[in-house]
Amino acid sequence: MNAHTNSLSSPRQSWLSLIGWLAAAHLAGAVGGIASAGAPAFYAVLVKPSFAPPAGVFGPAWLTLYTLMGVAAWLVWKERGRLVFIAMVRTAITLFVLQLAINALWSWLFFGWHQGALAFVCILVLIALVAATTWAFWKVRPLAGALLLPYLAWLVFAAALNYSVWQANPALLG
Repeated sequence: MNAHTNSLSSPRQSWLSLIGWLAAAHLAGAVGGIASAGAPAFYAVLVKPSFAPPAGVFGPAWLTLYTLMGVAAWLVWKERGRLVFIAMVRTAITLFVLQLAINALWSWLFFGWHQGALAFVCILVLIALVAATTWAFWKVRPLAGALLLPYLAWLVFAAALNYSVWQANPALLG
């Protein structure tokens, strides 16, 4: 058994847990997606900065990021049976679940409720949570932390975009 194998999981349980973590990550995306149902039309009327990507970039980017998040959480979850990591895994998974909830909330704030300022504060909190999650994942399994780095980078970009769009559209993003 190598250092990254959990003796409590069979291969079948391991694959089922991978599917579960992927589902959890994508469920957060789906909850946010409900709020974003009208996003393409809303995004089209917003004044955007020159660095704003076309609307078609967001779907594939988020699909990729949610998949990476799910795999990262699974890698950490697999370590839960190792005594040395029990508390670290609990902390890391708690942070992960919390950031998923805040992630979904952002879509509601920005696209569902058109609250640019609250969405900006939300994404700053999300960046802090994802940074903490990345660090916690890294301590348990460095690859899991590394898999969250594109998400963290995207969030920093998204925060700049959120701020710029909010400032350029005060009438639409209260």
